[in-house]
Amino acid sequence: MSLATETSRPGGQDLKAWLMTPWALMLLILAGVTVLDGGRFSEIVSFAVAALGSTLPYIIFAVALIAGLKAAGAEAVIAEAFKGRETKMIVMAALFGGLAPFCSCEVIPFVAGLLALGAPLSAVMAFWLSSPLIDPPTLLITAAALGWQFAVGKAVAAVALGLFGGFAIKAAIAGGRFSAPLKIYTKTGCGCGPDPFTGKPVWTFWREASRREAFRHEAIVNGVFLIKWLALAYVLEALLVTYVPADMIAGLVGGEGVVPIGIAALVGMPAYLNSYVAPPLLAGLMEQGMSQGAAMAFMISGAVSSVPAMAAVWSLVKKPVFAAYIGLGLSGAVVTGIVFQMLV
Repeated sequence: MSLATETSRPGGQDLKAWLMTPWALMLLILAGVTVLDGGRFSEIVSFAVAALGSTLPYIIFAVALIAGLKAAGAEAVIAEAFKGRETKMIVMAALFGGLAPFCSCEVIPFVAGLLALGAPLSAVMAFWLSSPLIDPPTLLITAAALGWQFAVGKAVAAVALGLFGGFAIKAAIAGGRFSAPLKIYTKTGCGCGPDPFTGKPVWTFWREASRREAFRHEAIVNGVFLIKWLALAYVLEALLVTYVPADMIAGLVGGEGVVPIGIAALVGMPAYLNSYVAPPLLAGLMEQGMSQGAAMAFMISGAVSSVPAMAAVWSLVKKPVFAAYIGLGLSGAVVTGIVFQMLV
């Protein structure tokens, strides 16, 4: 849909949809600052622009990387993780979860195909838990906002959570649970890309006109996506740092105990922040006194409970499996936060 189409009919449902976009939310926030506290408008805008500018090199690299993976057809490599012995599949699925260049709806037919082909639920759960936590763009955005120590810690946590969930499901199945995990599912196209089970990757994608076009398309789409969400995130971070008292943040999720980490995990789970908005907001919270362990727990529980991740699981499996997914994500977030707090 072109910009002209989106803006030609600003009434009714079109206006409502536009008001929910990051651009509209950012403009409404800045308009509110102008009306209520005009003296700080330039301070907040300058903070957001400077933060976005410092992140720009990471955005460019991340966009080029994910566009290259999509143009090359790297999805086919991910399917190789689900071949062989179950233990090997769990390990490979947890490792490859962070590399999968899938959009939020493409993962649904991918996983449905895996389960239909007989891939064990344990390996699929390992993939499901690790995939929303980290990918190349998320790793770079997290590093830009929170530093490489935090970004690498999150990547390690993603693999660890995948392994934890995969082997926990394997043990549960051995004990007689989850014998019929799947709902009835009809595969439908979503326009996100080709079937990941067909073809082989072509790493020299620039030699083919169709793949060069795919690279250009993915670069534009992902570039706009990252910039709009990060712009909103940095405006929100500026508001947080400017207006939220540091003592309040420190009192809730500061300190080194288990309680702040548990609170952060519980708050993060319903927050529904995507992995691009969360790092800048957490940077602001940490400036105000949030502990490192609480920040890690918040980020992990929020990623597991993001709308695309939960929708993917809900659409394919029955309620007990969905509950297991949520429980593994929440408990894994708390444990990861505690361990990270001890190590940093």
